[in-house]
Parts: sequence; C-alpha cells; structure tokens
Amino acid sequence: MNNIAPIFEFLRQKVAEKQKIVLITLIAVTGASTRNPGAHMAVAEDGSSTGSFSGGCVEAAVVAEALDVIGGNQAREVRFGAGSPYLDIRLPCGGGIDLLFTPISELSVVSAIFDRIGRREPLTLVIDRQGADIRCEAGTECRELVKRDGSQIFVHHIPAARICILGHGPSVESLVRLSGSYGIDCAVLSPDAGIIDTVTGEGAAAGLLKTAEPTPLLDPDPWTACIFYFHDHDWEAALMKQALASPAFYIGAMGSRKTHARRLQYLADIGVSAEESERMIAPIGLIPSTRDPATLALSTLAQVVERYHQCFGARQ
Repeated sequence: MNNIAPIFEFLRQKVAEKQKIVLITLIAVTGASTRNPGAHMAVAEDGSSTGSFSGGCVEAAVVAEALDVIGGNQAREVRFGAGSPYLDIRLPCGGGIDLLFTPISELSVVSAIFDRIGRREPLTLVIDRQGADIRCEAGTECRELVKRDGSQIFVHHIPAARICILGHGPSVESLVRLSGSYGIDCAVLSPDAGIIDTVTGEGAAAGLLKTAEPTPLLDPDPWTACIFYFHDHDWEAALMKQALASPAFYIGAMGSRKTHARRLQYLADIGVSAEESERMIAPIGLIPSTRDPATLALSTLAQVVERYHQCFGARQ
C-alpha cells in the first residue's frame, strides 16, 4: 500500500543511535518482480534492516552489499536476478532487479522525509546515483514511479491509504483490527462512546459524534477511504454529504440495495447531486450479502485496497 513510513522510521531511529545508514531503492525491473520500482529497503551498520524486494531470495545479499557500501561511503548500483554477476542468487519469477545503494551522509534529510510522510504529503526523493546525496522535494503528479535524469534518480511517493470509519456496531471494531494488522491506519467517528474507548485502546484515532451534523473531525484527503457503518441511518445524511464533497478516493456504505435507494432519495433531498451520489459504493464490499461483522470488514478492506490500487497503483 505504498507505506514507506516504516523505512524512514527505522532510519530515523538508527540516526538517533549515531549509526551509519544506507537507503536501497529499486530503480528498474526486468521481467517479473514481486515489487515495483520505487520500493525501498534500509540497512544500518549493525546489520539490522527493514523492507524487502522479494520473498527472501535476495535480502541477505542486499544487507551484505549495503554493509560494504557503508564501508566505502559511495553509492553503488547492483543487479540481482537475471543478468546479475551473482550467479547463485536467482529470483523465482525469473526477472531481474536493479538496486541503488545510497549511504546517507546528510542525516537531517531523514527527519525531513519522515516529517513529510507524517503530514501525508506527496514527496519526491532525488537521489544521486554517483554519490551519497539524497534530498526531499514536494511531490508532483507523475505517472512514472522512478525517473532518471543524468546522474539523478527521482522517486515519487504518495501517502499510504488511510481509512475513516463512521458508524457504530461490531463491524467498526472488526475493520479497525483487520486494517491495523494489514498496515492501514484507521480513524473512527462514532456516536457510541464505548466503541470510541475500545478503538482508542487499540491505537486507532477516534472522535465522538455528538450530533448528526457535519463535523470538522471528518476531513479526508485524496488518499483516504470513508466507510459508513451506521445501522441507524438517521446519522448518515449530513455526514455523507460532507464526505461526498471531499477528495476522498473511496466512499462506501453498508446496507441493502433497497436501503441504498432510500439513501439516494434523502441525499437528493438535502442537495446532493446525482453525480456526487454516484461516487458512493453501496452495498459496500467485494463479498455480496455479507452479514457477520468480521466478513463485512474483510469484504470492505479488500474493496478499499482494490480501489486504492486502481486509482494510484501506477504511482506507487
């Protein structure tokens, strides 16, 4: 899901420990590969690492190469898989990957990148293929994941998917747990104080809805999915209108087709256009006629992930 936060959290921690660090970037793929260009690993001088480029085929070799790069403090490009000088390392998919190893000498850039990720801002990493230079710039709309320009590599990243759940009932808690295990951050807005306490205790952000009116707590960005899990549909209308006017990439609501037909009518009655209402996916999820909370959560999460990749997959 394009989540580079763990990579730069790892680097930030190692910088705090005054360790030398290397960022490894997948800059090209030949044939099949488990990861797209723009994926990263990070390695510290103590041999610890985070991230991956395969199912375990090359990671040990990548760490060894990174430690050698730390010793020389010089960027290096290495191919693994098809066409690689490492004859004993092969990718099961039969492809080849080109990796750029960049020792980071300007340590403040790690905090700058991590802070931009935390603010959910698109960013571009500008990496020198021949030195130990990396900088972070504001992201731009670019369909290319990785672009070369002379000695520089431009790697574009967008924020990871995020889910905002509005509603009540056990499906809310199920989706929070499932999303957390998958690695997607959740926020919950609910009139049920018990649910707020539960999900907050599990690490999710949460806010108590005191009325069914629009709220500043609902402020989705273009990489946020809004999920409506209200059993009491009197809570929906104004909040749905607010979500449909936002840049959220996905808006979905549970309920039968008959329920959704009534929903479309009361949305129209409060000024929501047919074009805006068409953005809403209902009944929600990939699994039809889902009734139990765990399956509904799984069905919803799968659809959110699918839609995120449809909207942004070429830019991950």
